[in-house]
Amino acid sequence: SMNKYMDQLTTGKKINRPSDDPVIAMKGMRYRTEVSNVEQFQRNITEMHTWMDTSDETLDETTQILNKLRELTVQSANETYDAEQRKAIKKEVDQLKLQLVEVANTKVNNKYIFNGTQTTEKPITVEDDGSLTFNTSDFNPVMLEVTSGTQLQANVNPENVFSEELFQSVSDLSTALETDNTAALDSLIGEIDGHINNTVGERADLGARMNRVELIESRLEGQRITARDMMSQNEDADIAEVIMNLTSQEAIHRAALSAGSRVIQPTLLDFLR
Repeated sequence: SMNKYMDQLTTGKKINRPSDDPVIAMKGMRYRTEVSNVEQFQRNITEMHTWMDTSDETLDETTQILNKLRELTVQSANETYDAEQRKAIKKEVDQLKLQLVEVANTKVNNKYIFNGTQTTEKPITVEDDGSLTFNTSDFNPVMLEVTSGTQLQANVNPENVFSEELFQSVSDLSTALETDNTAALDSLIGEIDGHINNTVGERADLGARMNRVELIESRLEGQRITARDMMSQNEDADIAEVIMNLTSQEAIHRAALSAGSRVIQPTLLDFLR
């Protein structure tokens, strides 16, 4: 008994091997599994936040670029501008187009976040002649399990934001500015508005999923605390009770030794000492 209570005092646990109490051991395994699962879901949610937060920031930047392109289109469609002024605007449009490509190729932890599950492949490649190659046709969403049996999409569909149609519109805008085609500029305003709406819509969908993730994260934290508390109640020893029991066993041990010494009769050897 002294050894048992000493082990409990040293480890802080009620049992140190399954044979000490099989029921506590089995419950402990179940509680540990539950805690481990919750902690894994929390790690998945942390990864989910990384993807979603970066995607949201990127879509915000994309919206700003598109609004700037629309502003330049409206500005250049003004009849008071001449051909030289439109060519000057064209240079800014070309730079904004390259910025859109860079945004579409955003990485998180060395993974491209706008190319579905093809995270090692660049969504858009700029060729030597300035043309663009798109690798986003086969989009598969990145799904992460956030609770048992529940998976959420971590990324956004690039076809709804960085589509070939978007970059074709920007190229058409650049060409219209180069050729001083004011009629084409007027029609491009509507196209750019459509791309802005697509981006805003995709960001709204992302925001809805982000709100859901926050609710799940709060619930998981509560589950983790509850599971750890149950595991503690099941396994952890009551130190005050252990010390009391250990003290009691020590007193019994001393009493047993004292009684034994009285029972054993002195021998001749004791007198010779």
